[in-house]
Amino acid sequence: MNDSRAVGRPHASSRAMLEEAAAELFLEQTYAKTTVGDIARRAGVSRNTFFNYFTAKSDLLWVDVDAGLAALPGALADCDRTAPVTEAVRQALLRVAAGFGPGRVPWAVTQYELMATTNELEASALARLLVQVGLVHEFVGARPGHSVEADLLGRAFSTSVVAAAAAAAAEWAAAGVGRGGLAAYVDAAVSPVCAGFRTVLDPV
Repeated sequence: MNDSRAVGRPHASSRAMLEEAAAELFLEQTYAKTTVGDIARRAGVSRNTFFNYFTAKSDLLWVDVDAGLAALPGALADCDRTAPVTEAVRQALLRVAAGFGPGRVPWAVTQYELMATTNELEASALARLLVQVGLVHEFVGARPGHSVEADLLGRAFSTSVVAAAAAAAAEWAAAGVGRGGLAAYVDAAVSPVCAGFRTVLDPV
């Protein structure tokens, strides 16, 4: 009898099977008690195959988030370069947030208590936050009139606006089945940040 989880199945399914296996195991026996070997065995692949797709076990907590965040570079690139930079960044973040609706809530941030992943999520979130800060800062820094002072303000703005978006995402994930889309939460959080920096980054 053929086993659909045999190592020889098509490679295209390997990543999805690893994600599914990890979600099952984290719920069954918590994140800390699940090893990479456990996940690979449940998925029917080798440890080497696991590391072809993920650099660490913690990456599996972020698969849905990472997929959504992958849209940020394109959203920034598509912004109107003549628009105020704070407004351009706000629109880019809203475009990314629009990809997350009530039916697309990352399982790792809604099941963290059952999976006992609170500490791991907090530890692994920083690296992802800093990547998004870097993308926004690069966008802001590419505007005309760049200077040392502008660079400092750009860094402050980039850190603040990304942190606000992350806070909005956490609130959205915890809001339950009636949460609606993420964009409204992000708009409410980032708009005051953009307004506060507008006078220094977008002088009239």
